[in-house]
Amino acid sequence: MAKNLLAFLAVVIFLFSFREARKVLFPKPSYFPKPEYNFKNNPLDSNAIKLGRYLFFDPVLSKDSTISCASCHSPFNAFAHTDHSLSHGINDTIGRRNAPTLFNLAWQNLFMWDGAINHLDFQALAPLSSPAEMGESLNHVLQKINKQTFYEKAFKAAFDSNEISGERFLKALSQFQLTLISANSKYDRVRLEKEQFTEQEKRGYLLFSQNCVSCHIEPLFSSYEFESNFLPLNAFLNDNGRVEVTLNEKDSMKFKVPSLRNLSFSFPYMHDGRFTKLNEVLNHYTDSTVQAQFLKSINKSPIYLSGDEKVDLIAFLLTLNDKEFVFNPKHRFPKELLTKTKE
Repeated sequence: MAKNLLAFLAVVIFLFSFREARKVLFPKPSYFPKPEYNFKNNPLDSNAIKLGRYLFFDPVLSKDSTISCASCHSPFNAFAHTDHSLSHGINDTIGRRNAPTLFNLAWQNLFMWDGAINHLDFQALAPLSSPAEMGESLNHVLQKINKQTFYEKAFKAAFDSNEISGERFLKALSQFQLTLISANSKYDRVRLEKEQFTEQEKRGYLLFSQNCVSCHIEPLFSSYEFESNFLPLNAFLNDNGRVEVTLNEKDSMKFKVPSLRNLSFSFPYMHDGRFTKLNEVLNHYTDSTVQAQFLKSINKSPIYLSGDEKVDLIAFLLTLNDKEFVFNPKHRFPKELLTKTKE
Protein backbone atom coordinates (compact mmCIF):
# COMPACT_ATOMS: atom_id res chain seq x y z
CA MET A 1 0.00 0.00 0.00
CA ALA A 2 2.80 2.40 0.98
CA LYS A 3 4.72 1.57 -2.20
CA ASN A 4 1.67 2.25 -4.35
CA LEU A 5 1.12 5.57 -2.60
CA LEU A 6 4.75 6.58 -3.14
CA ALA A 7 4.53 5.60 -6.80
CA PHE A 8 1.35 7.64 -7.19
CA LEU A 9 2.95 10.67 -5.53
CA ALA A 10 5.99 10.33 -7.76
CA VAL A 11 3.78 10.44 -10.86
CA VAL A 12 1.87 13.46 -9.52
CA ILE A 13 5.12 15.31 -8.75
CA PHE A 14 6.48 14.48 -12.21
CA LEU A 15 3.36 15.74 -13.97
CA PHE A 16 3.32 18.91 -11.89
CA SER A 17 7.00 19.55 -12.63
CA PHE A 18 6.43 18.88 -16.33
CA ARG A 19 3.53 21.35 -16.49
CA GLU A 20 5.38 24.03 -14.54
CA ALA A 21 8.48 23.65 -16.71
CA ARG A 22 6.38 23.93 -19.86
CA LYS A 23 4.79 27.16 -18.60
CA VAL A 24 8.26 28.70 -18.38
CA LEU A 25 9.62 27.30 -21.64
CA PHE A 26 6.33 27.58 -23.53
CA PRO A 27 4.45 30.66 -22.27
CA LYS A 28 1.12 30.17 -24.06
CA PRO A 29 -1.14 33.22 -23.90
CA SER A 30 -4.46 32.54 -22.17
CA TYR A 31 -6.47 33.54 -25.27
CA PHE A 32 -4.54 31.24 -27.62
CA PRO A 33 -6.23 27.93 -28.52
CA LYS A 34 -4.95 24.54 -27.41
CA PRO A 35 -1.72 23.62 -29.25
CA GLU A 36 -1.80 20.91 -31.90
CA TYR A 37 1.65 19.61 -30.95
CA ASN A 38 1.77 16.65 -28.56
CA PHE A 39 4.35 17.63 -25.94
CA LYS A 40 4.04 14.26 -24.19
CA ASN A 41 6.15 12.71 -26.95
CA ASN A 42 8.74 15.46 -26.76
CA PRO A 43 8.60 17.29 -23.40
CA LEU A 44 10.40 20.61 -23.46
CA ASP A 45 13.82 20.75 -21.85
CA SER A 46 16.07 23.81 -21.68
CA ASN A 47 19.13 21.85 -22.81
CA ALA A 48 17.26 20.25 -25.72
CA ILE A 49 16.03 23.71 -26.77
CA LYS A 50 19.61 24.97 -26.64
CA LEU A 51 20.75 22.01 -28.76
CA GLY A 52 17.98 22.70 -31.28
CA ARG A 53 19.13 26.30 -31.53
CA TYR A 54 22.70 25.16 -32.25
CA LEU A 55 21.48 22.85 -35.00
CA PHE A 56 19.18 25.49 -36.48
CA PHE A 57 22.05 27.92 -37.01
CA ASP A 58 24.75 25.41 -37.96
CA PRO A 59 25.56 25.13 -41.70
CA VAL A 60 26.91 21.62 -41.07
CA LEU A 61 23.36 20.49 -41.88
CA SER A 62 23.99 21.23 -45.58
CA LYS A 63 26.07 19.15 -47.97
CA ASP A 64 28.82 21.75 -48.38
CA SER A 65 28.39 23.34 -44.93
CA THR A 66 27.31 26.69 -46.37
CA ILE A 67 23.56 26.71 -45.66
CA SER A 68 21.83 26.55 -42.28
CA CYS A 69 18.13 26.67 -41.42
CA ALA A 70 18.68 30.30 -40.48
CA SER A 71 19.98 31.09 -43.97
CA CYS A 72 16.35 31.15 -45.17
CA HIS A 73 14.71 31.72 -41.78
CA SER A 74 16.36 34.73 -40.19
CA PRO A 75 15.22 35.72 -36.68
CA PHE A 76 15.31 39.38 -37.76
CA ASN A 77 12.70 38.63 -40.43
CA ALA A 78 10.32 36.69 -38.16
CA PHE A 79 12.22 33.60 -39.33
CA ALA A 80 11.57 34.28 -43.02
CA HIS A 81 13.90 36.12 -45.42
CA THR A 82 13.61 39.40 -47.27
CA ASP A 83 16.59 39.63 -49.61
CA HIS A 84 15.04 37.47 -52.34
CA SER A 85 11.62 36.18 -53.28
CA LEU A 86 12.52 32.49 -53.50
CA SER A 87 14.57 30.34 -51.14
CA HIS A 88 18.24 29.81 -52.02
CA GLY A 89 20.25 26.66 -51.41
CA ILE A 90 23.69 25.16 -51.92
CA ASN A 91 25.57 25.81 -55.18
CA ASP A 92 23.47 28.95 -55.74
CA THR A 93 20.36 26.91 -56.46
CA ILE A 94 16.98 28.63 -56.29
CA GLY A 95 13.85 26.98 -54.92
CA ARG A 96 10.26 27.24 -56.10
CA ARG A 97 8.80 29.07 -53.11
CA ASN A 98 9.27 31.90 -50.68
CA ALA A 99 10.55 30.78 -47.28
CA PRO A 100 7.62 30.98 -44.83
CA THR A 101 7.82 32.49 -41.35
CA LEU A 102 8.48 30.21 -38.39
CA PHE A 103 6.52 31.11 -35.29
CA ASN A 104 3.57 29.74 -33.34
CA LEU A 105 4.32 26.35 -34.89
CA ALA A 106 2.80 24.42 -31.99
CA TRP A 107 -0.64 25.42 -33.29
CA GLN A 108 -0.05 23.92 -36.73
CA ASN A 109 -0.30 20.32 -37.88
CA LEU A 110 0.60 20.65 -41.57
CA PHE A 111 3.76 22.31 -42.82
CA MET A 112 5.17 23.75 -46.04
CA TRP A 113 3.11 25.86 -48.45
CA ASP A 114 1.45 22.70 -49.75
CA GLY A 115 1.12 20.83 -46.43
CA ALA A 116 3.44 18.05 -47.58
CA ILE A 117 4.72 17.45 -44.04
CA ASN A 118 2.23 16.45 -41.33
CA HIS A 119 4.39 16.73 -38.20
CA LEU A 120 6.83 19.34 -36.96
CA ASP A 121 9.33 16.66 -35.92
CA PHE A 122 9.73 15.61 -39.56
CA GLN A 123 9.57 19.02 -41.22
CA ALA A 124 13.35 19.52 -41.21
CA LEU A 125 13.81 16.46 -43.41
CA ALA A 126 12.28 18.29 -46.39
CA PRO A 127 14.82 21.15 -46.70
CA LEU A 128 17.61 18.87 -45.49
CA SER A 129 17.17 16.45 -48.37
CA SER A 130 16.07 18.90 -51.06
CA PRO A 131 18.71 19.32 -53.83
CA ALA A 132 17.59 22.95 -54.12
CA GLU A 133 18.19 23.63 -50.43
CA MET A 134 20.61 21.68 -48.24
CA GLY A 135 21.15 18.67 -50.51
CA GLU A 136 22.04 16.40 -47.59
CA SER A 137 20.85 13.18 -45.96
CA LEU A 138 20.02 12.73 -42.32
CA ASN A 139 22.48 9.84 -41.96
CA HIS A 140 25.37 11.89 -43.31
CA VAL A 141 24.55 14.85 -41.07
CA LEU A 142 24.56 12.52 -38.07
CA GLN A 143 27.92 11.14 -39.16
CA LYS A 144 29.35 14.66 -39.33
CA ILE A 145 28.10 15.84 -35.97
CA ASN A 146 29.03 12.52 -34.32
CA LYS A 147 32.65 13.47 -34.95
CA GLN A 148 32.33 16.72 -33.01
CA THR A 149 32.95 16.88 -29.28
CA PHE A 150 30.75 19.96 -29.13
CA TYR A 151 27.67 17.99 -30.14
CA GLU A 152 28.58 14.98 -28.07
CA LYS A 153 28.41 17.20 -24.98
CA ALA A 154 25.27 19.01 -26.18
CA PHE A 155 23.34 15.77 -26.83
CA LYS A 156 24.52 14.40 -23.47
CA ALA A 157 23.15 17.47 -21.69
CA ALA A 158 19.86 17.35 -23.61
CA PHE A 159 19.11 13.62 -23.47
CA ASP A 160 21.36 12.33 -20.67
CA SER A 161 23.09 10.13 -23.23
CA ASN A 162 25.92 10.48 -25.73
CA GLU A 163 23.86 8.79 -28.43
CA ILE A 164 23.26 11.11 -31.39
CA SER A 165 20.28 9.65 -33.22
CA GLY A 166 17.99 10.90 -35.95
CA GLU A 167 15.04 11.00 -33.56
CA ARG A 168 16.89 13.13 -31.04
CA PHE A 169 18.26 15.38 -33.77
CA LEU A 170 14.77 16.08 -35.12
CA LYS A 171 13.17 16.47 -31.69
CA ALA A 172 15.81 18.99 -30.64
CA LEU A 173 15.13 21.08 -33.74
CA SER A 174 11.41 20.94 -32.92
CA GLN A 175 12.02 22.02 -29.34
CA PHE A 176 13.79 25.20 -30.40
CA GLN A 177 11.10 26.01 -32.97
CA LEU A 178 8.29 25.36 -30.50
CA THR A 179 9.63 28.17 -28.31
CA LEU A 180 9.26 30.66 -31.19
CA ILE A 181 6.04 32.18 -29.90
CA SER A 182 4.96 35.54 -31.24
CA ALA A 183 2.38 37.01 -28.87
CA ASN A 184 3.51 40.46 -27.78
CA SER A 185 2.34 42.78 -30.53
CA LYS A 186 0.20 45.84 -29.90
CA TYR A 187 -2.81 43.68 -30.83
CA ASP A 188 -1.90 41.29 -28.00
CA ARG A 189 -1.47 44.12 -25.53
CA VAL A 190 -4.90 45.45 -26.52
CA ARG A 191 -6.33 41.96 -25.95
CA LEU A 192 -4.81 42.07 -22.46
CA GLU A 193 -6.19 45.60 -21.93
CA LYS A 194 -2.70 47.06 -21.57
CA GLU A 195 -3.07 49.37 -24.57
CA GLN A 196 -5.77 50.74 -26.85
CA PHE A 197 -6.07 50.98 -30.61
CA THR A 198 -6.01 54.41 -32.22
CA GLU A 199 -9.16 55.47 -34.05
CA GLN A 200 -7.55 54.56 -37.36
CA GLU A 201 -6.52 51.12 -36.06
CA LYS A 202 -10.08 50.58 -34.83
CA ARG A 203 -11.41 51.33 -38.30
CA GLY A 204 -8.84 48.96 -39.77
CA TYR A 205 -9.78 46.24 -37.29
CA LEU A 206 -13.43 46.57 -38.29
CA LEU A 207 -12.49 46.26 -41.98
CA PHE A 208 -10.35 43.24 -41.17
CA SER A 209 -13.24 41.61 -39.29
CA GLN A 210 -15.56 42.22 -42.21
CA ASN A 211 -13.28 41.07 -45.02
CA CYS A 212 -10.32 38.97 -43.90
CA VAL A 213 -11.22 36.93 -40.83
CA SER A 214 -12.58 33.87 -42.66
CA CYS A 215 -9.02 32.89 -43.62
CA HIS A 216 -6.97 34.83 -41.07
CA ILE A 217 -8.58 33.78 -37.80
CA GLU A 218 -7.67 35.51 -34.54
CA PRO A 219 -5.52 35.31 -32.49
CA LEU A 220 -3.09 33.34 -34.69
CA PHE A 221 -4.31 35.24 -37.75
CA SER A 222 -4.47 32.14 -39.90
CA SER A 223 -6.75 29.16 -40.27
CA TYR A 224 -3.66 27.19 -41.43
CA GLU A 225 -5.95 25.70 -44.05
CA PHE A 226 -5.32 25.73 -47.81
CA GLU A 227 -7.00 28.35 -49.95
CA SER A 228 -6.67 29.83 -53.40
CA ASN A 229 -4.99 33.22 -53.45
CA PHE A 230 -6.27 33.70 -57.03
CA LEU A 231 -2.81 34.38 -58.40
CA PRO A 232 -2.11 33.23 -61.95
CA LEU A 233 0.23 30.27 -62.34
CA ASN A 234 3.88 31.25 -62.67
CA ALA A 235 4.80 29.34 -65.83
CA PHE A 236 8.48 29.26 -64.88
CA LEU A 237 7.95 27.84 -61.39
CA ASN A 238 4.93 25.72 -62.42
CA ASP A 239 3.83 25.48 -58.79
CA ASN A 240 0.28 24.15 -58.50
CA GLY A 241 0.25 24.06 -54.69
CA ARG A 242 -1.68 21.60 -52.54
CA VAL A 243 -2.78 19.43 -55.48
CA GLU A 244 0.80 18.17 -55.83
CA VAL A 245 0.36 16.48 -52.47
CA THR A 246 -3.29 15.39 -52.50
CA LEU A 247 -3.63 14.80 -56.27
CA ASN A 248 -7.15 16.20 -55.88
CA GLU A 249 -7.91 18.73 -58.60
CA LYS A 250 -10.00 20.74 -56.14
CA ASP A 251 -6.71 21.61 -54.42
CA SER A 252 -5.13 23.06 -57.54
CA MET A 253 -3.48 26.43 -56.83
CA LYS A 254 -4.32 26.25 -53.14
CA PHE A 255 -1.63 27.20 -50.64
CA LYS A 256 -1.40 27.29 -46.87
CA VAL A 257 -2.86 30.47 -45.40
CA PRO A 258 0.04 32.40 -43.79
CA SER A 259 -0.27 34.23 -40.50
CA LEU A 260 -0.58 38.01 -40.76
CA ARG A 261 1.61 38.55 -37.72
CA ASN A 262 4.93 40.36 -38.26
CA LEU A 263 4.19 41.49 -41.81
CA SER A 264 6.63 44.40 -41.58
CA PHE A 265 9.47 41.93 -41.14
CA SER A 266 8.46 39.03 -43.39
CA PHE A 267 8.06 40.48 -46.89
CA PRO A 268 8.00 39.56 -49.75
CA TYR A 269 4.51 38.08 -49.63
CA MET A 270 2.62 35.13 -51.16
CA HIS A 271 3.97 31.64 -51.84
CA ASP A 272 6.30 32.88 -54.58
CA GLY A 273 7.21 36.21 -52.99
CA ARG A 274 5.83 38.24 -55.89
CA PHE A 275 4.62 41.17 -53.75
CA THR A 276 6.98 43.31 -51.70
CA LYS A 277 4.48 45.77 -50.20
CA LEU A 278 1.22 45.35 -48.30
CA ASN A 279 -0.66 47.72 -50.58
CA GLU A 280 0.25 45.43 -53.51
CA VAL A 281 -1.40 42.53 -51.68
CA LEU A 282 -4.52 44.59 -50.97
CA ASN A 283 -4.64 45.80 -54.58
CA HIS A 284 -4.52 42.19 -55.72
CA TYR A 285 -7.43 41.08 -53.54
CA THR A 286 -9.55 44.07 -54.50
CA ASP A 287 -8.84 43.76 -58.22
CA SER A 288 -12.01 43.34 -60.29
CA THR A 289 -10.78 40.14 -61.94
CA VAL A 290 -9.97 38.60 -58.57
CA GLN A 291 -13.34 39.72 -57.24
CA ALA A 292 -15.07 37.80 -60.02
CA GLN A 293 -13.21 34.67 -58.90
CA PHE A 294 -14.14 35.32 -55.28
CA LEU A 295 -17.81 35.39 -56.22
CA LYS A 296 -17.49 31.99 -57.84
CA SER A 297 -15.81 30.40 -54.82
CA ILE A 298 -17.63 28.99 -51.81
CA ASN A 299 -18.24 31.16 -48.72
CA LYS A 300 -16.29 34.08 -50.13
CA SER A 301 -17.61 37.63 -50.31
CA PRO A 302 -16.26 40.31 -52.63
CA ILE A 303 -13.96 42.86 -51.06
CA TYR A 304 -14.38 46.50 -51.96
CA LEU A 305 -12.01 48.96 -50.29
CA SER A 306 -11.43 52.64 -50.96
CA GLY A 307 -7.95 54.11 -50.81
CA ASP A 308 -8.56 55.43 -47.29
CA GLU A 309 -9.91 52.07 -46.15
CA LYS A 310 -6.77 50.32 -47.40
CA VAL A 311 -4.68 52.74 -45.35
CA ASP A 312 -6.84 52.03 -42.28
CA LEU A 313 -6.58 48.27 -42.79
CA ILE A 314 -2.79 48.45 -43.09
CA ALA A 315 -2.71 50.52 -39.89
CA PHE A 316 -4.39 47.62 -38.10
CA LEU A 317 -2.14 45.00 -39.71
CA LEU A 318 0.87 46.88 -38.40
CA THR A 319 -0.40 46.32 -34.85
CA LEU A 320 0.42 42.62 -35.43
CA ASN A 321 4.15 43.34 -35.50
CA ASP A 322 5.94 41.79 -32.53
CA LYS A 323 9.30 43.54 -32.14
CA GLU A 324 10.06 41.73 -28.91
CA PHE A 325 9.84 38.43 -30.78
CA VAL A 326 11.84 39.59 -33.80
CA PHE A 327 14.66 41.08 -31.76
CA ASN A 328 14.73 38.50 -28.97
CA PRO A 329 18.41 37.68 -28.29
CA LYS A 330 17.42 34.11 -27.40
CA HIS A 331 16.50 33.60 -31.06
CA ARG A 332 19.80 34.76 -32.54
CA PHE A 333 22.93 32.95 -33.65
CA PRO A 334 24.41 31.20 -30.59
CA LYS A 335 27.97 32.36 -29.97
CA GLU A 336 28.82 28.90 -28.66
CA LEU A 337 28.96 27.70 -32.25
CA LEU A 338 32.04 29.85 -32.77
CA THR A 339 33.93 27.75 -30.22
CA LYS A 340 32.87 24.57 -32.05
CA THR A 341 34.79 25.60 -35.16
CA LYS A 342 38.01 25.62 -33.11
CA GLU A 343 37.77 21.91 -32.29
